[in-house]
Amino acid sequence: MSVLVEFAMFPTDKGESVSAYVSRIIKMIDKSEVPYKLTPMGTVFETETMEEALDIINKAYKQLEKDCNRVYSVVKFDIRKGKSNRLVQKIQSVEKKLGKQVSK
Repeated sequence: MSVLVEFAMFPTDKGESVSAYVSRIIKMIDKSEVPYKLTPMGTVFETETMEEALDIINKAYKQLEKDCNRVYSVVKFDIRKGKSNRLVQKIQSVEKKLGKQVSK
C-alpha cells in the first residue's frame, strides 16, 4: 500500500518568518527515513501504512507544541493499495505524457 501525504504545519504566533520552526519538522522527517519532498508550500511524504503516516503528522506537531501556542496545519492523503514509490512514479507518469525526459 502507498499512503501519499501532502501537508503544511507551522505556528501562527511566531511572526512572519517561521522557517526555523518548519525546519524542526523537516529534520524529524529526515531522521524517520521516509521518502519526502519539501516544496515552497509544504511537504509531501510517502509511507506504507496509514498508521505510519499519522505517526509522522503527530511527531510533526510534537516538534511545535512545546513552544508554540497556535499551530496551523492542512493535510491531504492519497491512499492506494497495491502500489509503492508513488512519490516518484506519479511525476514520471505526467512527464512522460508531456514528452519530457523523466526525472529520477
